[in-house]
Amino acid sequence: MGVAQVPVAEGKSLQQTVEILTRKLELLGAEKQGTFCVDCETYHTAASTISSQGQTGKLMYVMHNSEYPLSCFALFENGPCLIADANFDILMVKLKGFFQNAKANKIESRGTRYQYCDFLVKVGTVTMGPSARGISVEVEYCPCVIANDCWNLLMEFMQSFMGNHTPGIPSVFGTKHDSIYSPADTMVQYMELFNKIRKQQQVPVAGIR
Repeated sequence: MGVAQVPVAEGKSLQQTVEILTRKLELLGAEKQGTFCVDCETYHTAASTISSQGQTGKLMYVMHNSEYPLSCFALFENGPCLIADANFDILMVKLKGFFQNAKANKIESRGTRYQYCDFLVKVGTVTMGPSARGISVEVEYCPCVIANDCWNLLMEFMQSFMGNHTPGIPSVFGTKHDSIYSPADTMVQYMELFNKIRKQQQVPVAGIR
């Protein structure tokens, strides 16, 4: 329900920070429940489409989540989230005249799933190519499907192992109000987190804006 980035602890490496987080969870009594992976590939509008139709270029993010192995998620910038079956990747190959894969931009988060009472926690290392770029934490309160009803409880639980790095209410919650939380809402949060981490890695070049 909530996805957040955790900064690297002062004087520690990224991997050491992950170990500190997982140790805190285990001390609370959380138990390992396997692993997880969320990946994201970026597609941009093909140059030929932009020039022939006079449109501005758009980005589309094709994402997978090991929690939903039979589904593929396609998210547009500031737009809807399409949930399709796993064969959607094959369709994207056939649509290369319209959308082209920005191969160097693939990003993913991998790590361990933990169960603590009614909470499911996933602590992941975010990587781009061979290098680790950040830490993600996803927390779900399994009995509740209305996100706003349990956010205060989520916050209290996250503070027990994230401390001052506990996130504020996700922007996606603001549009949900009392409606049912869906897997697409989780993927939107991962997309926002991945884009934030990408921007943190970009070094500005003099004279270019």
